Amino acid sequence: MLSVKPRPGVEVHQYPDLEALSLAAAAWIVEWTRDFLSKEPVFTWVLSGGKSPARVYELLGNPSFCNQLAWDRIHLFWADERCVPLNHPDSNFRMAQELLISKVPIPVDNVHPIVVEGGDPLEAARGYEQHLRGFFQRLAQTRSEGLGELRPTSFPGFHLVLLGMGPDGHIASLFPGEPALEDRRRWVAAVPAARGTPPVPRVTLTLPVLNLSKLVLVLVAGKGKLDVLRAVLGDSDGPSSPYPAAQLRPGGRLIWLLDRSTLGI
Repeated sequence: MLSVKPRPGVEVHQYPDLEALSLAAAAWIVEWTRDFLSKEPVFTWVLSGGKSPARVYELLGNPSFCNQLAWDRIHLFWADERCVPLNHPDSNFRMAQELLISKVPIPVDNVHPIVVEGGDPLEAARGYEQHLRGFFQRLAQTRSEGLGELRPTSFPGFHLVLLGMGPDGHIASLFPGEPALEDRRRWVAAVPAARGTPPVPRVTLTLPVLNLSKLVLVLVAGKGKLDVLRAVLGDSDGPSSPYPAAQLRPGGRLIWLLDRSTLGI
Protein backbone atom coordinates (compact mmCIF):
# COMPACT_ATOMS: atom_id res chain seq x y z
CA MET A 1 0.00 0.00 0.00
CA LEU A 2 1.08 3.59 -0.61
CA SER A 3 2.69 4.85 2.57
CA VAL A 4 2.24 8.60 2.06
CA LYS A 5 -0.80 10.39 3.48
CA PRO A 6 -2.53 12.35 0.70
CA ARG A 7 -2.99 16.06 1.22
CA PRO A 8 -6.52 17.26 2.14
CA GLY A 9 -9.02 17.22 -0.71
CA VAL A 10 -7.38 14.31 -2.54
CA GLU A 11 -9.05 10.89 -2.82
CA VAL A 12 -6.77 7.92 -3.51
CA HIS A 13 -7.93 4.43 -4.52
CA GLN A 14 -5.49 1.57 -5.07
CA TYR A 15 -6.04 -1.50 -7.23
CA PRO A 16 -4.07 -4.74 -7.63
CA ASP A 17 -3.56 -4.35 -11.38
CA LEU A 18 -4.40 -2.21 -14.41
CA GLU A 19 -7.49 -4.24 -15.28
CA ALA A 20 -9.06 -3.64 -11.87
CA LEU A 21 -8.13 0.03 -12.07
CA SER A 22 -9.66 0.35 -15.54
CA LEU A 23 -12.90 -1.35 -14.49
CA ALA A 24 -13.16 1.02 -11.53
CA ALA A 25 -12.51 4.06 -13.74
CA ALA A 26 -15.14 2.97 -16.25
CA ALA A 27 -17.66 2.52 -13.44
CA TRP A 28 -16.81 5.98 -12.03
CA ILE A 29 -17.31 7.55 -15.45
CA VAL A 30 -20.66 5.85 -16.08
CA GLU A 31 -21.96 6.76 -12.62
CA TRP A 32 -20.83 10.37 -12.82
CA THR A 33 -22.16 10.83 -16.37
CA ARG A 34 -25.57 9.41 -15.56
CA ASP A 35 -25.83 11.54 -12.43
CA PHE A 36 -25.08 14.76 -14.28
CA LEU A 37 -27.33 13.93 -17.21
CA SER A 38 -30.21 13.46 -14.78
CA LYS A 39 -29.89 17.18 -14.00
CA GLU A 40 -28.26 18.82 -17.02
CA PRO A 41 -28.80 18.67 -20.80
CA VAL A 42 -25.25 17.69 -21.78
CA PHE A 43 -22.15 16.14 -20.26
CA THR A 44 -18.66 17.40 -21.17
CA TRP A 45 -15.81 14.93 -20.90
CA VAL A 46 -12.12 15.61 -21.55
CA LEU A 47 -10.10 12.64 -22.82
CA SER A 48 -6.36 12.04 -22.58
CA GLY A 49 -3.80 10.02 -24.50
CA GLY A 50 -1.08 7.79 -23.12
CA LYS A 51 -1.20 4.15 -22.11
CA SER A 52 -3.14 4.41 -18.85
CA PRO A 53 -6.63 5.23 -20.25
CA ALA A 54 -6.51 2.85 -23.22
CA ARG A 55 -8.21 -0.05 -21.43
CA VAL A 56 -10.80 2.34 -19.95
CA TYR A 57 -11.78 3.37 -23.48
CA GLU A 58 -12.06 -0.26 -24.54
CA LEU A 59 -14.33 -1.04 -21.61
CA LEU A 60 -16.58 1.95 -22.22
CA GLY A 61 -16.94 0.85 -25.83
CA ASN A 62 -18.22 -2.53 -24.62
CA PRO A 63 -22.04 -2.86 -24.62
CA SER A 64 -22.12 -3.57 -20.87
CA PHE A 65 -20.92 -0.01 -20.25
CA CYS A 66 -21.79 1.69 -23.52
CA ASN A 67 -25.49 0.91 -23.35
CA GLN A 68 -25.82 2.67 -20.00
CA LEU A 69 -25.02 6.09 -21.46
CA ALA A 70 -26.96 8.63 -23.53
CA TRP A 71 -24.21 9.29 -26.06
CA ASP A 72 -26.24 11.86 -27.95
CA ARG A 73 -25.90 14.13 -24.89
CA ILE A 74 -22.18 13.54 -24.28
CA HIS A 75 -19.51 15.82 -25.76
CA LEU A 76 -15.90 14.67 -25.95
CA PHE A 77 -12.89 17.00 -25.80
CA TRP A 78 -9.14 16.45 -25.42
CA ALA A 79 -6.74 17.52 -22.67
CA ASP A 80 -3.87 17.66 -25.13
CA GLU A 81 -2.71 16.56 -28.53
CA ARG A 82 0.56 15.90 -30.29
CA CYS A 83 1.29 17.90 -33.42
CA VAL A 84 0.68 15.03 -35.80
CA PRO A 85 -2.21 14.33 -38.19
CA LEU A 86 -5.36 12.94 -36.55
CA ASN A 87 -4.82 9.60 -38.32
CA HIS A 88 -1.20 9.30 -37.16
CA PRO A 89 -0.36 6.38 -34.82
CA ASP A 90 0.83 8.87 -32.15
CA SER A 91 -2.39 10.92 -32.22
CA ASN A 92 -4.36 11.00 -28.97
CA PHE A 93 -7.51 11.41 -31.04
CA ARG A 94 -6.76 8.31 -33.10
CA MET A 95 -6.39 6.14 -30.01
CA ALA A 96 -9.75 7.28 -28.63
CA GLN A 97 -11.34 6.98 -32.06
CA GLU A 98 -10.23 3.37 -32.50
CA LEU A 99 -10.91 2.15 -28.96
CA LEU A 100 -14.02 4.13 -27.99
CA ILE A 101 -15.59 6.58 -30.41
CA SER A 102 -15.98 4.11 -33.27
CA LYS A 103 -17.71 1.68 -30.88
CA VAL A 104 -20.41 3.96 -29.46
CA PRO A 105 -23.39 5.81 -30.98
CA ILE A 106 -22.06 9.32 -30.43
CA PRO A 107 -22.96 11.97 -33.04
CA VAL A 108 -19.99 13.25 -35.00
CA ASP A 109 -20.80 16.82 -33.94
CA ASN A 110 -20.31 15.79 -30.30
CA VAL A 111 -16.64 14.93 -30.88
CA HIS A 112 -14.28 17.89 -30.55
CA PRO A 113 -10.67 16.94 -31.41
CA ILE A 114 -7.71 19.33 -31.33
CA VAL A 115 -6.92 19.78 -35.01
CA VAL A 116 -3.19 20.10 -35.65
CA GLU A 117 -3.09 19.02 -39.27
CA GLY A 118 -0.93 22.02 -40.20
CA GLY A 119 1.68 21.10 -37.59
CA ASP A 120 1.72 24.59 -36.03
CA PRO A 121 1.01 24.31 -32.27
CA LEU A 122 0.32 28.06 -31.90
CA GLU A 123 -2.27 28.01 -34.66
CA ALA A 124 -3.81 24.80 -33.33
CA ALA A 125 -4.03 26.21 -29.78
CA ARG A 126 -5.74 29.37 -31.00
CA GLY A 127 -8.15 27.35 -33.10
CA TYR A 128 -9.10 25.00 -30.26
CA GLU A 129 -9.61 27.83 -27.80
CA GLN A 130 -11.88 29.57 -30.29
CA HIS A 131 -13.80 26.32 -30.73
CA LEU A 132 -14.19 25.87 -26.96
CA ARG A 133 -15.36 29.44 -26.48
CA GLY A 134 -17.97 28.99 -29.18
CA PHE A 135 -19.19 25.73 -27.68
CA PHE A 136 -19.52 27.07 -24.14
CA GLN A 137 -21.15 30.28 -25.35
CA ARG A 138 -23.79 28.27 -27.21
CA LEU A 139 -24.24 26.08 -24.15
CA ALA A 140 -24.74 29.18 -22.00
CA GLN A 141 -27.47 30.40 -24.31
CA THR A 142 -29.41 27.15 -23.94
CA ARG A 143 -29.24 26.94 -20.14
CA SER A 144 -31.76 28.76 -18.04
CA GLU A 145 -29.19 30.06 -15.56
CA GLY A 146 -26.67 30.87 -18.29
CA LEU A 147 -22.93 31.17 -18.00
CA GLY A 148 -22.91 34.86 -18.78
CA GLU A 149 -20.62 36.37 -21.38
CA LEU A 150 -17.35 34.45 -21.57
CA ARG A 151 -14.67 37.08 -21.03
CA PRO A 152 -11.00 36.56 -21.96
CA THR A 153 -10.18 35.81 -18.32
CA SER A 154 -13.03 33.38 -17.69
CA PHE A 155 -12.75 29.63 -18.19
CA PRO A 156 -15.15 26.79 -18.93
CA GLY A 157 -15.89 24.14 -16.36
CA PHE A 158 -15.85 20.62 -17.76
CA HIS A 159 -17.81 17.92 -15.99
CA LEU A 160 -15.05 15.29 -16.18
CA VAL A 161 -11.36 15.33 -17.02
CA LEU A 162 -9.50 12.04 -17.37
CA LEU A 163 -5.72 12.35 -16.98
CA GLY A 164 -2.61 10.28 -16.61
CA MET A 165 0.70 11.29 -15.01
CA GLY A 166 4.15 10.94 -16.56
CA PRO A 167 7.33 9.90 -14.71
CA ASP A 168 8.28 13.59 -14.48
CA GLY A 169 4.92 14.51 -12.93
CA HIS A 170 3.49 16.04 -16.11
CA ILE A 171 -0.25 16.05 -16.79
CA ALA A 172 -1.84 16.62 -20.20
CA SER A 173 1.11 18.33 -21.98
CA LEU A 174 1.98 20.53 -19.02
CA PHE A 175 5.62 19.63 -18.34
CA PRO A 176 7.92 20.81 -15.55
CA GLY A 177 9.49 24.14 -16.46
CA GLU A 178 7.27 24.58 -19.52
CA PRO A 179 5.89 28.15 -20.00
CA ALA A 180 2.44 26.70 -20.73
CA LEU A 181 2.31 25.52 -17.10
CA GLU A 182 2.38 29.16 -15.94
CA ASP A 183 -0.27 30.39 -18.37
CA ARG A 184 -3.23 31.81 -16.46
CA ARG A 185 -4.85 33.70 -19.33
CA ARG A 186 -5.43 31.22 -22.13
CA TRP A 187 -7.70 28.20 -22.17
CA VAL A 188 -5.39 26.35 -24.56
CA ALA A 189 -1.63 26.74 -24.86
CA ALA A 190 1.00 25.67 -27.36
CA VAL A 191 4.04 23.65 -26.38
CA PRO A 192 6.35 24.47 -29.31
CA ALA A 193 9.39 22.57 -28.02
CA ALA A 194 9.48 18.82 -28.63
CA ARG A 195 8.49 17.32 -25.28
CA GLY A 196 7.37 13.95 -23.96
CA THR A 197 7.21 10.60 -25.70
CA PRO A 198 7.25 10.85 -28.64
CA PRO A 199 9.22 14.13 -28.54
CA VAL A 200 7.02 16.40 -30.67
CA PRO A 201 5.42 19.85 -30.25
CA ARG A 202 2.04 19.73 -28.54
CA VAL A 203 -1.16 21.59 -27.67
CA THR A 204 -2.65 21.44 -24.18
CA LEU A 205 -5.44 22.72 -21.99
CA THR A 206 -4.09 25.07 -19.35
CA LEU A 207 -4.04 24.49 -15.61
CA PRO A 208 -6.88 26.94 -14.77
CA VAL A 209 -9.18 25.09 -17.17
CA LEU A 210 -8.32 21.72 -15.65
CA ASN A 211 -8.82 23.12 -12.15
CA LEU A 212 -12.33 24.33 -12.89
CA SER A 213 -13.50 20.79 -13.65
CA LYS A 214 -16.15 19.18 -11.50
CA LEU A 215 -14.37 15.81 -11.43
CA VAL A 216 -10.76 14.97 -12.27
CA LEU A 217 -9.77 11.30 -12.47
CA VAL A 218 -6.02 10.66 -12.61
CA LEU A 219 -4.96 7.16 -13.63
CA VAL A 220 -1.42 6.23 -12.63
CA ALA A 221 0.28 3.04 -13.80
CA GLY A 222 3.77 2.18 -14.98
CA LYS A 223 7.28 1.86 -13.59
CA GLY A 224 9.43 4.75 -12.45
CA LYS A 225 6.61 6.91 -11.08
CA LEU A 226 6.45 5.97 -7.41
CA ASP A 227 8.77 8.63 -5.96
CA VAL A 228 7.11 11.39 -7.95
CA LEU A 229 3.68 10.08 -6.97
CA ARG A 230 4.56 10.22 -3.28
CA ALA A 231 5.79 13.80 -3.67
CA VAL A 232 2.70 14.87 -5.62
CA LEU A 233 0.12 13.33 -3.30
CA GLY A 234 1.78 14.51 -0.11
CA ASP A 235 2.69 17.99 -1.33
CA SER A 236 1.19 20.84 0.71
CA ASP A 237 2.60 23.68 -1.44
CA GLY A 238 1.17 22.81 -4.83
CA PRO A 239 1.79 26.15 -6.59
CA SER A 240 5.50 25.98 -5.78
CA SER A 241 5.92 22.28 -6.56
CA PRO A 242 8.18 21.34 -9.48
CA TYR A 243 5.64 18.71 -10.48
CA PRO A 244 2.65 19.88 -12.57
CA ALA A 245 0.45 17.12 -11.13
CA ALA A 246 0.83 18.66 -7.66
CA GLN A 247 -0.81 21.81 -9.00
CA LEU A 248 -4.04 19.98 -9.76
CA ARG A 249 -6.47 21.63 -7.33
CA PRO A 250 -9.90 21.36 -8.98
CA GLY A 251 -12.92 23.06 -7.50
CA GLY A 252 -14.68 19.70 -7.67
CA ARG A 253 -13.39 16.25 -6.77
CA LEU A 254 -9.85 15.03 -7.42
CA ILE A 255 -9.58 11.24 -7.48
CA TRP A 256 -6.38 9.28 -8.05
CA LEU A 257 -6.60 5.65 -9.14
CA LEU A 258 -3.35 3.70 -8.71
CA ASP A 259 -2.16 0.41 -10.15
CA ARG A 260 -0.07 -1.23 -7.42
CA SER A 261 1.27 -3.98 -9.72
CA THR A 262 3.20 -1.64 -12.02
CA LEU A 263 3.96 1.14 -9.54
CA GLY A 264 5.64 -1.28 -7.15
CA ILE A 265 3.52 -0.31 -4.16
